Amino acid sequence: MWSPLVVLAGLLALGTLAHVQSRARPGRGRGSNWWGIAKAGEPNNLVPMSPTMVYMDPTAQSSLRRKQRRLVRENPGVILAIIKGANQAIQECQYQFRNRRWNCSTRNFLRGKNLFGKIVDRGCRETAFIYAITSAAVTHAVARACAEGTIKSCTCDYSHKSRGAPRATNGGGALGVRDWEWGGCSDNIGFGFKFSREFVDTGERGRSLREKMNLHNNEAGRTHVATEMRQECKCHGMSGSCTVKTCWMKLPTFREVGDNLKDRFDGASRVMVSNAGSLRPTGKKSRYNFQLKPYNPEHKPPGTKDLVYLEPSPGFCERNPRLGIQGTHGRQCNDTSIGVDGCDLMCCGRGHRTQEITVVERCACTFHWCCEVKCKLCRTKKTIHTCL
Repeated sequence: MWSPLVVLAGLLALGTLAHVQSRARPGRGRGSNWWGIAKAGEPNNLVPMSPTMVYMDPTAQSSLRRKQRRLVRENPGVILAIIKGANQAIQECQYQFRNRRWNCSTRNFLRGKNLFGKIVDRGCRETAFIYAITSAAVTHAVARACAEGTIKSCTCDYSHKSRGAPRATNGGGALGVRDWEWGGCSDNIGFGFKFSREFVDTGERGRSLREKMNLHNNEAGRTHVATEMRQECKCHGMSGSCTVKTCWMKLPTFREVGDNLKDRFDGASRVMVSNAGSLRPTGKKSRYNFQLKPYNPEHKPPGTKDLVYLEPSPGFCERNPRLGIQGTHGRQCNDTSIGVDGCDLMCCGRGHRTQEITVVERCACTFHWCCEVKCKLCRTKKTIHTCL
């Protein structure tokens, strides 16, 4: 008979081994659990929660690594921006793939597990997009929150003022004279980019090809936000004249970022590492100093904005619990389309069911002074098509 102490020691050893194995899974990188912070505060998210309450939420605690928790403590208010960014990434991903076989589902999320499911264990295109869109979302949300004053450790970006506005060189104004000046409150892309690197890339050491894939796609997401910053200006003067024009830098809409990343998804590059020696970085900065070479030697190397992947995507037609794939049974499709949202492709050749349903919607809305909108309820019949 084993003594109780021996049994207890054995159980502790097994628990430790299982924990180590779960954290050292060879499939994906180690920096993706933070995505689960999108669920912090649920199901009570109808009640506004303070940053402290959110930080103490079990979902937040189980989702963040030690360094990430430290970054949250050092930047009061940033956790709400991260949660906003994570949810923004989910919504954008689901919008961009709403008509695809894989639709970026998060419905099977369990605390402590990966938000997007087991698909991220595979180094495929879909995983590349997830990493890029979530990294971009944190960059975007934090840069905007700085300008809004909701993060105590950052403010608007005033760095442009010290450089001054460029001088006119053509017909836009008198030669050598500024026809506008920096002013207003620029979104702080510098802080957002740096914070996203520190927070999102935690755990991605760049020592394996998969970690390099994750780092490249994280950086691509951030780069799409930074390079799409645009200048906005406002005129000041009597009677609408433009005596003085002040300008500032503004973030792109996140829909623009999502559209651009979806285009990169469609043209993503399958890669392999350029040489064995580059798998192990020698310093902190070199974590980003690597070159991935195309799997097909006839293709050009991926650029900084390109998404990269390592292996072909799995089939998404049938349910596959092992990979967390829901399949397309029961999905709605468009019977008149020949694209990916069409019933032929969406249903993978299985056929589809057509039915007529009655939908109750608000209609004929009118505004009554003051201040009420009254609508009628209209019943309409719609034909829907669902995959068998």
